[in-house]
Amino acid sequence: MNINDIFEKLMRPQERQWSEGDGNNGEDWRGESPSRPQVNMPKLQKVWIAVGVGFVFVAILLPWIATFLTDIYWYEAQGFASMFWRRFFARWELFAAAFVPTFIIYLLNWRYAFNSGADNLSGSPIRLPHVKWIIAAAAAFMAFTGALSVSGSWGSFLKFMHPTLFGEVDPLFGKDVSFYVFTLPFLNYIRDWLQGVLTAALIGSGVVYYMTRSFVFDGRALDLPKNVRLHLAALSSAILAVWGVGCWLGRYELLFSPTGVVFGAGYTDVHVLLPAITVLTVAAFLAAALLLVNIVKPMWKMSAVLIASLLLVGWLARSFVPGLVQQYSVKPNEYEMEKPYLDYHLDYTRRAFGLNDVKTIAVTPEAEVTAAELRDDQETVQNIHMWDYSPLLRTYKQLQAIRTYYDFNDVYIDRYDIGGRNRQVMLAVRELDLSDLQNPTWVNTHLEFTHGYGVVMNPVNEVAAGGLPLFFMKDLPSQSTVDIKLDRPEIYYGTMPDSYVLVNTAVKEFDYPMGASNMRSTYGGSGGVKIDSMWRRLLFAFRFRDTEILFTGSLKPESRIMFYRNVRAAFKEVAPFLIYDGDTYPVIFDGRIIWVQDAFTWSSRYPYSKPVATADRTLAQFNGVNYLRNSVKATVDAYDGRMKFYVVNDKDPLVMTWKKIFPGLFNSGGEMSPELWKHMRYPEEFFEIQSDVFRTYHMTDTNTYYNREDVWEITPAGYERRIRPNYVTMKLWGGKKAEFAIIVPYMPLGRNNLIGWMAGRCDPGNYGQLLVYQFPKQKLIYGPTQIEALIDQNPEISAQLSLWSQRGSDVIRGDLLVVPVGKSLIYVQPLYLKAEKGELPELKRIIVSTGGRVAWAETFGEAIERLVGQKVVTGIGTKTIVSGGSQGEIPPAGTALSDPDIKSLANMAQKLYHSAMEAQRNGDWARYGSEIKKLGEIISKMKER
Repeated sequence: MNINDIFEKLMRPQERQWSEGDGNNGEDWRGESPSRPQVNMPKLQKVWIAVGVGFVFVAILLPWIATFLTDIYWYEAQGFASMFWRRFFARWELFAAAFVPTFIIYLLNWRYAFNSGADNLSGSPIRLPHVKWIIAAAAAFMAFTGALSVSGSWGSFLKFMHPTLFGEVDPLFGKDVSFYVFTLPFLNYIRDWLQGVLTAALIGSGVVYYMTRSFVFDGRALDLPKNVRLHLAALSSAILAVWGVGCWLGRYELLFSPTGVVFGAGYTDVHVLLPAITVLTVAAFLAAALLLVNIVKPMWKMSAVLIASLLLVGWLARSFVPGLVQQYSVKPNEYEMEKPYLDYHLDYTRRAFGLNDVKTIAVTPEAEVTAAELRDDQETVQNIHMWDYSPLLRTYKQLQAIRTYYDFNDVYIDRYDIGGRNRQVMLAVRELDLSDLQNPTWVNTHLEFTHGYGVVMNPVNEVAAGGLPLFFMKDLPSQSTVDIKLDRPEIYYGTMPDSYVLVNTAVKEFDYPMGASNMRSTYGGSGGVKIDSMWRRLLFAFRFRDTEILFTGSLKPESRIMFYRNVRAAFKEVAPFLIYDGDTYPVIFDGRIIWVQDAFTWSSRYPYSKPVATADRTLAQFNGVNYLRNSVKATVDAYDGRMKFYVVNDKDPLVMTWKKIFPGLFNSGGEMSPELWKHMRYPEEFFEIQSDVFRTYHMTDTNTYYNREDVWEITPAGYERRIRPNYVTMKLWGGKKAEFAIIVPYMPLGRNNLIGWMAGRCDPGNYGQLLVYQFPKQKLIYGPTQIEALIDQNPEISAQLSLWSQRGSDVIRGDLLVVPVGKSLIYVQPLYLKAEKGELPELKRIIVSTGGRVAWAETFGEAIERLVGQKVVTGIGTKTIVSGGSQGEIPPAGTALSDPDIKSLANMAQKLYHSAMEAQRNGDWARYGSEIKKLGEIISKMKER
C-alpha cells in the first residue's frame, strides 16, 4: 500500500461510502449531504476531553489572563498604562495584518489545489464532506502560528512608523542613516515574511496535488495537467518577484559587509558585488515575468532555460567573480584601492559610538610627583580611594549584615557634600535575603519580612582601628556621623531576586532586630497595587499560583501587593527596547533611597560601523551592537517603587523615536532635580565599550589604521586580572578644580608602558565629555604592570608578603590606581590581609609609587611621607559629629598634620577625647579605636612642639 492509498483510505467515510446516486440526491463529495453517518462518541472519551479542556483552561489560560490583568493594574499604578496599551495594540495590529492575508493566501491556494486536483483524478473522486473545513483549519493554524511570530516584532514596526532623521547620510547611496536604522529592517522583515508565506503556499499546493494524484512521474518525465502548471507557475512567479525585491534591498546590506579590510562596503563590494546584485535583481524579475507569460502562452522549456541562465549568471556574478577580483586585482594594491572606504569605516565607527567628539590632549608628565604638588592638589589626594569593591563587600557582610536574612548585593561609589566639602564615599544597601530566613513560613516571607533596612557608608580614604572601614553610616537602626538625611531607610525595591509581598496588612512588618524584641512597623506609602477586592485576590492567587492570597485573613481594604520588586526586572518590563548597565546604584536623596539606572539606546544597523564583539561575559549584551548612546537615566524609589525615565541626550534620534512612540514614558532631563543630578555618573559599561573601541579607532590616519601601527590595549597579555575603569575624584590636567570622573589607562599593544588614559566626566556642566591624555612615545611612563613589578622587587615588601603567606594569611591586592597629581602621576595600591579560613579582609598597607620609587605604610599619609621624604598635607579636615552635637575640624586617620599652634592642637585633642569616651559608653569600638588613633597623632605633634 503506497502513500496515496493510505491517504484515500483515511479520507473515505468509515460507516458508508458515498457516491452519486447513493441516496445523496445526486450531490457529490463536495456538496452538503442530508444523510451523514453519525458516530457515537463513548461517554468516557467525552469525559476525558472535558477534563483536558478544563485542565488547559485552569493551568494555562486562567494564569495567563490573571497575569495580563494584574500587569494592567501594575502599569496603571506606575502611571504607564498608555505604554502598556500602545504595546498591546501594536502587537495585535501586527498579528491581524499578518494573519488575514496569510490565511487568505493559504486557503485560496490549497482549496484551489484540492478542487483542481480532484477534477483531474481518473475514476471516482476522493469523497470527504468536510474537506473544506480541514483545509480552512490547516490554513488558520499555519496563519495563526506565523502571525504570533510576527507580532513579536512590534518594536521594529513602531520604529518604522515613527522614524527620526539622523541628519547624516551614508557615503554610498546618500540615504539618511534613519533609513538603515528604522526603515530597512522592517522592509526586510516584511519581504522575508511574504516569501515564507508564498513558499509555504507553493509547497502545500504541491503536496495536495501529489496526494490527489494530479501529476504523475513515470521515471522519465513529470506529467502536469494544465491547470496545475498554471497554478504552480503563478506562485513561483510571485516568489521570484519577492526574491527580486529582496535582492534589490540587499544592495543596501553591502554597507554592513563584514568581509575585507573594512566593515562595510569595500572596493570589491562597490565595483563588483553591487552591479552583480543589480543583475541578479533584474534576472529575478525577468524570471518572474517569463513564468507569467507561460500562463498565457506556454513555452515551458525555453522559459526554463532562460530562467536558469539568468539566475546562473546572477549567482556567478555574486559568488565567484568578487572573489577573483579581490584576489587578483584588489589584494596586490589593497591600501590604495580601499583607502576611501577605510576612511568611511573609521569615521562612521567613531560617530556610532560617540567618539567623534573625544578631546585628545598631548601631555608629557614630569618624572615624579613633588611634595608641593601634593599640597596644592588636596581635593584629589584626599579622595584617592583605599577600599576596593570586593574586599569591602566582604567586610560589610561580616560587620554590618547583622542577621542572616540581611545581605549586601554590591558596593557602590559616589560623592556627597559632607561638612561643606565634596567627599567620595563607598556605600551599600542592606537588603532582605529570604533564602537564609530561619523559618520561611508564608506569613514570614510574604507579610512580615517585607523589606531591607538602612545604608552602610564609609569614606574612600579613611581607615579605622584594625584595618577596618571608618563608617559614616552603619548599624540598625541607622546611625550616622555625617549630615546626610535618611528618613526612609526601608528598602522594598532593590536588586535582590524578585518575590511578592503584601503590605499594610493586619500583620506588623519586621523593621530590624532590637535587643530581645524586634522593631515593627506598617507600610505608609503608595507603592504596589491595591488588593481591595475578592476579584483582585483571585487574580493574584492565579498569577502567583498561591491560594494563601485568597484565603488569608490578614488583608485589609487598604492592603497592597508589591511585585516586580527587582528594579532591573521592573525597568526591563516597562522598556525592554533599551539595554541596561549592569550597575544599578543607590543615591540618598531628599531623605530617601533612590536607585539610579543607566540605559542605552542601540542599533546594529549603523552603516560602516563595526559591531561590538567581546568575550567579556559582563559585556555580552552589547555583542552585535554598532551604535550606542547613553540617552536615558532611570530612577526608582526604594520605598514606593515609583519609576521615572529621563531623556538626557535629546540629540539621539533613537531615543527621540521612542519618545514619539511612548510620549507618556519619558521625562525631559531638565525635570530631574539638580541635587539628584549631582550624583549621576558616566556609566561604567558604556565607558568600557567606548574605551575598547577607541583602542583602535583613535587612529584617524587610514595608513596607520591599515597597518595597525598604533593599536592600544587596556589589559596587557599575561596580566593576571583584567584592568577595569575606576571612579576617582581628581583635578584633570589643565582643570581648575577636582571633579568626579571615570578613568582607564592605555598601553601600546604588546608593551607595558603607559601611552595615555581616558577620562569620562561625570559632574554637571561637563557630563558626558570624554578626554584622552596621550603621552609621548619616546618617553617611558610606567604602566600598571611595570609598577607591580617594581613592588614585587622591593625587598621590604617582598619579605613581608612572604612572611604573611607563611603564617597562613591570604594577601589581597587591590586595584592599582593611576591618578594625575600636578604635572605627574602617582600610583596607589591598597593591600588587604585575610585569614586563610576567615572572611574579614583588613586593610594592612597602602603602597604608593612615583618616579620609579615605591613606598608603603599602614596609612596613606605615612606612605606619602616615606615616598617624598617629608610630611605633607595629604588630607583636609572633615567635620565629625562628637558628643553633645558639637563639631570640630578633625583630620582623617593617617593624615599628616599641617602646622597649627599648640592651642588648636589642644582643642582638637579635647574633642577627640570626648568623642572617644562617648563611643566607649555606646559600645562603638570601631569609632573608639579611630578616635584614639587620631588622639595619638595629635599628642605626638604636641610633643614635637
